[in-house]
Amino acid sequence: MNFTDTAISDIDGLIEKSWTAFHQYRKLPLSARATFMRTIAEEMDLAGDDLIATAMRETNLPEARLKSERNRTMFQLRSYGEAAERGDWLEAIIDTADDARNPPKPDIRKMLVPLGPVVVFGASNFPFAYSTAGGDTACAFAAGCSVIVKAHPAHPGTSAIVAEAIHKAISRCGLPEDLFIHVYGAGTETGKTLVTHPKVKAVGFTGSYTGGKALFDWANQRKEPIPVFAEMSSVNPVFLFPDQLKKNTEQTAEWYGGSITLGVGQFCTNPGLLIGIAGDDLDRFTALLGKKINSTSPGKMLHQGIANAYHEKKQTALSQKGNELVAESEVKAAADEAEATLAHTVADTFISNPVLHQEIFGPYSLVIACKDEKEMQKVAAGLEGQLTATLMATENDIRNNEELVETIKNLCGRLIVNGVPTGVEVCLAMQHGGPFPATTDSRFTSVGADGIKRFARPLAFQSWPDSLLPDELKNANPLGIIRTVNNEPTKNSLIK
Repeated sequence: MNFTDTAISDIDGLIEKSWTAFHQYRKLPLSARATFMRTIAEEMDLAGDDLIATAMRETNLPEARLKSERNRTMFQLRSYGEAAERGDWLEAIIDTADDARNPPKPDIRKMLVPLGPVVVFGASNFPFAYSTAGGDTACAFAAGCSVIVKAHPAHPGTSAIVAEAIHKAISRCGLPEDLFIHVYGAGTETGKTLVTHPKVKAVGFTGSYTGGKALFDWANQRKEPIPVFAEMSSVNPVFLFPDQLKKNTEQTAEWYGGSITLGVGQFCTNPGLLIGIAGDDLDRFTALLGKKINSTSPGKMLHQGIANAYHEKKQTALSQKGNELVAESEVKAAADEAEATLAHTVADTFISNPVLHQEIFGPYSLVIACKDEKEMQKVAAGLEGQLTATLMATENDIRNNEELVETIKNLCGRLIVNGVPTGVEVCLAMQHGGPFPATTDSRFTSVGADGIKRFARPLAFQSWPDSLLPDELKNANPLGIIRTVNNEPTKNSLIK
């Protein structure tokens, strides 16, 4: 099936329709949003084997992975819908009037309200969970926004089937037809036109640093700048502390052999740096991990462009002075495949060479040998923002390296102890976002219902009649949501 790029001349009219649909949808009760999102999940399930087969053909991902990812996507839709209806994310706050005060204190009530039409760019490595009906789209719908999705050019057929599921859900729920709009465009002009349109109010993106930064720059060059929530680049450093490495060398090597090669390394949380102190324990760990890497067969990457980039960046990294190849898949990779690779360098070389800091998207990881904890501190201090950082450490390791741990805290969004960064739990406490360049706004997450807040803004109502207030802020609390009333969280009515 051929998919033709949406004409640039048509985009203005499509966004105008999205703007109209937004103003209708935003007025609906929270329960209607939740019902709509549950219905999308049902329609994705009803798309059945055709959806999975299409995604397999377009992405090279295996059936089991895609079925799991579809289940995760449906869970996101349902759980974010439930969160929308619960209303906690609204941050409803009421400070009642005090006429006895001099001067009198007015009645002020605040809550989050939707921003407007949101443009979502489909991700290549997650054709369901971060694409057409993925987390950004689900959060935007939960917040009360309309959505325009630009299909990822690497899996347009998959995106089309999911888009049809969303349109069926819109029809079943009796919602405005243009609440969801689906466009195609392989070039940058489509993205730029979408982001710079004056009636687009936010952007969601998961992908490369180059792509995310371009969207961010276009959005900030507008007459009215808008937020871009872009997840872009992360090498997810792992710090191997001495006590823990000595006690659990084999298990740590086994864990990280699996984590580095999981999904042919095509996860944004892939552990790209393994930082330890030079000595027998680090040498043993590196040797054991190298054996695991050697025995891993090459795997097909998502598409040829990603495979080409992996091979090019890997060769560039390995050509750097002082960066040595430790292990590589023993089976030769085809052009569209990636062979797992482990390299080794010392801290001085790493610190002085920015090429070695760059993400290599795929099953590649670099062991960095430091002289001591002070040199580990120097390595950590020189790293850019990350989605995750991991401490393989005992409690004594952590207590004895307070300065280093504090440095690591400052560079990541999720700090893991004695685990692997691959595997992102969809829950309210999850933080999937980190300091630049991991994301463009580290205050927010793109996984978990807390991500709904990305597509909303605070609005305060001062001295409004109760009958004209939104239900979320009325005295009777008809929705039964948690609100902070005069500094106390409560579900109670204000009517005595």
